[in-house]
Amino acid sequence: MINELLLIGSLVFIFSMVLTAYKFFGKTGLYCMSAIATILANIEVLILINAFGMEQTLGNVLFAATFLVTDILSECEGKKAANKAVWIGMFTSLFFLLLSQSWLLYKPSENDWAMSSVKSVFSNTPRMLIASFVVYAISQMFDVWLYHKWWAFTERKFGDKRKFLWLRNNGSTLISQILNTLLFTVFAFYGTYDIKTLLSIFASSYVIYIFTSLLDTPAVYLARKICDKQKVKKAEKI
Repeated sequence: MINELLLIGSLVFIFSMVLTAYKFFGKTGLYCMSAIATILANIEVLILINAFGMEQTLGNVLFAATFLVTDILSECEGKKAANKAVWIGMFTSLFFLLLSQSWLLYKPSENDWAMSSVKSVFSNTPRMLIASFVVYAISQMFDVWLYHKWWAFTERKFGDKRKFLWLRNNGSTLISQILNTLLFTVFAFYGTYDIKTLLSIFASSYVIYIFTSLLDTPAVYLARKICDKQKVKKAEKI
């Protein structure tokens, strides 16, 4: 049960930090969280674990956090701010890919103890990072686009801009996560694992994304409350 408890604890911690960043630093805090989550997820995804009876990569929760960030930005700050977070994530992924590969070019000192471990981790990451970069760009842009499509549909259908947040949040994330999971599993792991393992990774990853997507809805509602309070405070100062 240790893996399961750690995953649940990580989910609560990461989502809480996203909300904390937004409360104290506004959209700048969310941009920072997007960059941090993107870099760390690219490292975590290298680790394969067993949890909840499924084999899965460890980066799922952090990748889910990037979707939470764009959904909060879409809801509270607008489509332009959400797309900016995606571009920041793409930039940090590319920066991390190039920099981490440059480490392997150095000739270590005789007293070095870290290079062998660094090489064992990062010598196999270019494919993973490139896959992550491409899939992140496609799925996140799609998620932002779909979020606002759902929003336009519910507003047109029901005449209320604020209602049905849960629908646009889950409707965009759950669909875009299918695209994200499928593309990443194929690009990152095809030829590395057998088909059975690939299907297991895809299924388990998407199950985790369903779980995290449903749980991030309360976080988006809380973020909107934070946004509303901040707008009231600004209005009172004026």
